Amino acid sequence: MTGLVSVRMTFIPLALLASACGTGQDRPMPESAAPLSDPIVIAHRGASGERPEHTIGSYERAIEEGADFIEPDLVPTKDDVLVARHENEISETTDVADHPEFAARKTTKTIDGQKLTGWFVEDFTLAELKTLRAKERLPLLRPDNRQYDGKYDIPTLAEIIALAKKHHVGIYPETKHPTYFAAIGHPTDERLVRQLQAAGWNDAAAPVFIQSFEIENLKRIHKLTGIRLIQLVDKEGGPADSAAPSYAAMLTPEGMRDIASYAFGIGPNKAMVWDGQVPTGLVRAAHAAGLRVHPWTYRAENYFLPSAYRDGLNPRGHGDLDGEIAAALHRGLDGFFTDFPAIGVAARNRVREEKRLR
Repeated sequence: MTGLVSVRMTFIPLALLASACGTGQDRPMPESAAPLSDPIVIAHRGASGERPEHTIGSYERAIEEGADFIEPDLVPTKDDVLVARHENEISETTDVADHPEFAARKTTKTIDGQKLTGWFVEDFTLAELKTLRAKERLPLLRPDNRQYDGKYDIPTLAEIIALAKKHHVGIYPETKHPTYFAAIGHPTDERLVRQLQAAGWNDAAAPVFIQSFEIENLKRIHKLTGIRLIQLVDKEGGPADSAAPSYAAMLTPEGMRDIASYAFGIGPNKAMVWDGQVPTGLVRAAHAAGLRVHPWTYRAENYFLPSAYRDGLNPRGHGDLDGEIAAALHRGLDGFFTDFPAIGVAARNRVREEKRLR
């Protein structure tokens, strides 16, 4: 999850990774703090560490592993059907480039200030999108996932809701680039709310959170439904709708009081919870404003882990994700996003039991 579009993956130079790898002795002592809610495990794009992201296979794997919520990022098709893709540019996550019938659809667009060239969901009908097949977005870091390339299509929100209801898990949809889509005639906020209402979900008791990096669309959604909302924030930059000067400004005491007027919680970059040495105080400050805290994204590969939790020199090798999550939970998280739900569930359950036995 990022505030803007996905960034193409490159490896950390091995020398740099080696110098950064810790022995474990530099791990922070956990700061014990109480969450406002029993922590939930949110499967980030499904079990995206084990299956191509945003596929039924990825969501099914997350459900098997005990995730409480599955996360679909939502973008609209040309005929205004909400489908699950992390970005509306789909060359990295589908085989669209291998379809000569769609070659002429390749184009360049500016999305939230960033120029991108590729194929875009809003230029395809749902029927056309269903002819494509998903592929692994990070093949260098997750080569085992390539065995599933071509096995899954692009799921609709309706299909994801049906899957969640069948297995009694929640969903945690993100509205991607809502201002951009509204500007080109494909608004998504009301469409999302209507589908959730049709599923019987319209209040805070629903097994649903709606999240966004933008502000005004969450405020609009707040007027349409009682479903819990999560304001996403990042370490740098600010919301694409320019409704605040920066994410930093949103996290002042005054800014968090404003967020609490329409949202149930915040979803910060996980690095905002801990500065590498000590907790930043963000969790306590958010809790003081009555906001839950659901950081993103906990991943097992050394490439993504803080130095203290890496194991070896291989960027794609797995380190101690369990330890990183456990330490973060001791800082009072109310939930967290992970690409590896099985590890997240095990860590959450162990920390929960440790606290119960104290």
